[in-house]
Amino acid sequence: RPDQRLVHIHADPAVLARLDEFSTVLLDIRAYHHRPELAEVRERLLQFCRGGGRVVAMYHKSGEWNERAGHPLLAPFPLAVGEGRVTEEDAAVTFLQPNHRVLQYPHAIASTDFDGWVTERGLYFPTSWDERYEPLLASSDPGEAPLKGGVLVARHGNGHFVYTSLAWFRQLPEGVPGAYRLFANLVSLGK
Repeated sequence: RPDQRLVHIHADPAVLARLDEFSTVLLDIRAYHHRPELAEVRERLLQFCRGGGRVVAMYHKSGEWNERAGHPLLAPFPLAVGEGRVTEEDAAVTFLQPNHRVLQYPHAIASTDFDGWVTERGLYFPTSWDERYEPLLASSDPGEAPLKGGVLVARHGNGHFVYTSLAWFRQLPEGVPGAYRLFANLVSLGK
């Protein structure tokens, strides 16, 4: 949509001062590892979210994401990341809430949107999360228990916080159409 603006966040004070010009903040894969100074701007990110923005956090390893002394959680509510992976790129995906807005807007997501994925479905899935997060998808390698944290969405004030463990860094460069459709939905939650 033309009124959507996305910012790839870093701790530059000039960018942080202008967050309200954007509709979505994207925390790229392992951003907290590469930019530990994100801890210093946590409250600004959450303020942006409460005010109606979207924060989309892509996968992080447990040691990079999980809260500990001197390392606050970037999410508004408890969310712990583990080591779980779905390594089969064609593993079945179950829609836990098929009518959720994220799976319907601006694209109606169907099982065919997971066709043609490469290398893997996702990695470093969350192991536990606050009840305010809504798990939207589940997937697993054959013979393993389903991992339900591929996409978690939580309302925070007037905005949304999204955590996704899906392997976007593999799908988007390969031009997987369904991945682009779902990714567009993640960054297009209505204000």
